[in-house]
Amino acid sequence: MSDFSVRLIGWQHAHGRHGLPWQDSRDPYRVWLSEIMLQQTQVAAVIPYYTRFLARFPDVAALAAASVEEVMALWSGLGYYARARNLHRAAREVVEKHGGRFPATAAALAGLPGVGRSTAAAIAAFASGERTAILDGNVKRVLCRAFGIAGFPGERAIETRLWALAETLLPARREDMGVYIQAQMDLGAMVCTRARPACERCPLAGECVARVSGRIAELPAPRPRKTLPRRAARMAVVILGQSVLLERRPPAGIWGGLLALPEIPAHIGDIEAWGTRTFGLARVGVRELPAFIHTFTHFTLAIAPWRIDLPAPPRLVAEAAWQWLDFGQIASAALPAPVRRILASEAMRTAD
Repeated sequence: MSDFSVRLIGWQHAHGRHGLPWQDSRDPYRVWLSEIMLQQTQVAAVIPYYTRFLARFPDVAALAAASVEEVMALWSGLGYYARARNLHRAAREVVEKHGGRFPATAAALAGLPGVGRSTAAAIAAFASGERTAILDGNVKRVLCRAFGIAGFPGERAIETRLWALAETLLPARREDMGVYIQAQMDLGAMVCTRARPACERCPLAGECVARVSGRIAELPAPRPRKTLPRRAARMAVVILGQSVLLERRPPAGIWGGLLALPEIPAHIGDIEAWGTRTFGLARVGVRELPAFIHTFTHFTLAIAPWRIDLPAPPRLVAEAAWQWLDFGQIASAALPAPVRRILASEAMRTAD
């Protein structure tokens, strides 16, 4: 397909997504912010977060000056929280090492925390028209189908081949790069989808190897299946009046930097006795709440929450990382989605 980029650019003008809040801006800060948020997250979910972030942090200096806790609070609910920590680190690096100006090239951008090769290329293409290829999940799928590339695209050899192919398909003019990159993203998200692709609306349909050879369902090859390991955690929903006890998670690891519910140690058998001992009270109220499963990328977590009502202020607080939060502050707090789900339910019960 010698006219690959021409077809995609024409399709984008006629059928692609337009009017997204980060489009039509060459401000590298806004482009970078949108690209980080769009990693592994759909456009509809990103839009309200992007708007709130810009309202609070209109430029990279404002983001760098904020605390990581404030950044995490605004990110809460968007998932993949390492992105938020890296966003904050990258903003500080831009201010401290680059004088508040984003690096101008994809190669330099790729050195920022949380910015890989493909994300760096997208930022450079949108901000300055640099001629460099991207290779996110949508692009991999389009290329594998259009050119009949078999194998799992996450394998090193296949990915290397896809990068080389993507570099040969770039448009000749720098001014076309932004439209071309957006076309690749939109075609994969809107037409060449993982399931039930709309081939009749694809500008590549006539020469797409997967379509012509009847291999749409085979290409690209799926990730080799493996059983996700399962972990379990009992979470203490400790209530005192209209407040709940939360724990600031360590910066690294699961829910790093977020506020979460304290975990009841696995060896504890009598949760009521643990509660009275932990908080220095003669008695506490204990009730088991509905358990549920939360799935992460690499494992599943079986969460068993236990509500512990304190009849009086605790005489003891075992952990320095524990802190009280009023139920009225839940909406703006930096909480993981499953913790927010538990607290939203218990806040209603407490109000009743």
